[in-house]
Amino acid sequence: MTPSRAMVLAAGRGERLRPLTDRLPKPMVPVGGRSMIDRVLDRLADAGVQVAVVNTWHRAEAIEAHLAARTRPRIVISREETLLNTGGGTVGALPHLGADPFYIAAAKMVWRDGARPALRRLAEAWNDGTMDGLLLLQPREAALGFEHPGDFFLADDGRLLRRGSAPSAPFAFTSLQLAHPRVFADPPPGAFSLNLVWDRAIAAGRLHGLVHDGDWCNVSSPGGLALAEARSWDG
Repeated sequence: MTPSRAMVLAAGRGERLRPLTDRLPKPMVPVGGRSMIDRVLDRLADAGVQVAVVNTWHRAEAIEAHLAARTRPRIVISREETLLNTGGGTVGALPHLGADPFYIAAAKMVWRDGARPALRRLAEAWNDGTMDGLLLLQPREAALGFEHPGDFFLADDGRLLRRGSAPSAPFAFTSLQLAHPRVFADPPPGAFSLNLVWDRAIAAGRLHGLVHDGDWCNVSSPGGLALAEARSWDG
């Protein structure tokens, strides 16, 4: 299974990176001389993605102008009149994403592949019979720029459980995932988080995780940006 389509989340305001994001959309913040959104799109293109849907809201014109020259992958813009959050934004883009599993990536992070490309590993690990979502995870102690006590526990069979009331969990969610369109059936109206559909998938036993074997950095704060700039993300 080689996903040919992807959703790139690029609509957020980037409050924690202000004042930088007052003049520059967060996805266009450069890391190592190249914007985060271009780094994500380059990885998707290399993985065989032909169409990437990019949602925009904050400084939408700047992002759209920046992407206008890209031909690989082909860009489809899904501009939001009001901010729809990650779940609502993805639902709004579903007409462009087809009937097969597609990647979802937030343009607020950078990663470096391990022995094999992370996107290829996700595609090869996908099981349509048992999964509605497959999330790429980073061990919490190796998650750069991650300032929380962890997101998930990973069961022996690959299924995910929330940290819940536990003081910590061993894995951070990287904001890179595969999803089947069926997980978005009967969505609430308006803005909502992808966490809502993932909680439904957890309840059904159909949300799984895959541990990343390379480097990853969350670039959502000045500290995260500094950590990202201190490393190379090429290759």
